Amino acid sequence: MIRYLTAGESHGPELTGILEGIPAGFNISKKYIDSFLQRRQKGVGSGGRMNIEQDEVLISSGVVNGVSTGAPIALRILNKDWKNWKDKDIDPYVVPRPGHADLVGTAKYNHEDIRLVLERASARETAMRTAIGAIAAEVLEELGIEVIGYVSAIGGITYQNNIKDKIERDKVTESDVGCPEAATSKLMEEEILSARKNKDTLGGSITCVATGVPATIGSFVHWDKKLDAILAKQFMSVQSVKAVEIGKGVDIAKKFGTEVQDQYSLDGKKITKISNNLGGFEGGMTNGEELHITAYLKPISTTLTPISSIDLAEKIETETVYERSDTCAVPRAIPIFEAIMAFEILNNLLIKTGGDHKKEITQSFNNIPKLEINEFKIKNELWSMKYDVE
Repeated sequence: MIRYLTAGESHGPELTGILEGIPAGFNISKKYIDSFLQRRQKGVGSGGRMNIEQDEVLISSGVVNGVSTGAPIALRILNKDWKNWKDKDIDPYVVPRPGHADLVGTAKYNHEDIRLVLERASARETAMRTAIGAIAAEVLEELGIEVIGYVSAIGGITYQNNIKDKIERDKVTESDVGCPEAATSKLMEEEILSARKNKDTLGGSITCVATGVPATIGSFVHWDKKLDAILAKQFMSVQSVKAVEIGKGVDIAKKFGTEVQDQYSLDGKKITKISNNLGGFEGGMTNGEELHITAYLKPISTTLTPISSIDLAEKIETETVYERSDTCAVPRAIPIFEAIMAFEILNNLLIKTGGDHKKEITQSFNNIPKLEINEFKIKNELWSMKYDVE
């Protein structure tokens, strides 16, 4: 139902995006989108680039007077660092960083300089994906759906929370590392500062929670329509991500079925679950519970301490050369994952509801099953399964 395309390089003039399929009649605010972009640039562990860029979005079509028209939405984010590069003699980049796209990307596209790879492979690209997803997040909020992300681990420091606990956005934004618990935040910050002192980098994990998502979004009938699988693909597409977890997927793989299944109970006429170990999904579909997804990010590849590599020009073993970068990119990646999660929830919601404008969609949204006991028309009688194959 909705799709997007992005273009632009890390040190080029701008990032460009086109978002197609947003229905008419929804409020789209530049201020709201910019708030996502600003959060993407904050947090302990950020590198020098964040002192240069002050991202804001420019909307040149598809939104008039702050309301979507149904037409494609065109977005631009200017790279302020471009002025430092446009007249610059570029030093050759010939030593690939292990763990980055440098080596394989250069081989794939037969480039004569590695920089042509890293310019597009850079996580700078996620600024536009964040802006696009922020539009989806704003549309979802009008339907009562909210996505909140938080840092659940930095290196070996982990925030242990109950999956049923409510995550408060204020506590996340008040933390310099995006963790909702003050004591753990302090430990995470110390871990990042220690890594910086040691001229090293750190990874971690980000958990995103979506509230208000109705049941039956997604489908079990085809592998590529399972919403948890679609979201896992989106999360894996973000730079540095090496694993994705739905709910408590890692822990429950070590337990017995009777310990982990989200058993049903009745709350009046509403069918509820006594736990949410599966992260709000059953059979690739939402089940009415909060959606919980965690992305695990490796330490970024650019390290102050040189590591072994190859000089592709001289054909000799050597060590990497430092390029300005973050010590830990995890805290400022929170809005990226909120954005891509919001995009796919909205996309699959629109697949279910259809509609070209807000009124149509809202009417269909209100008719989505609520998993109340009286909605089920189970006959409880014998029947036969017949196919026209004979």
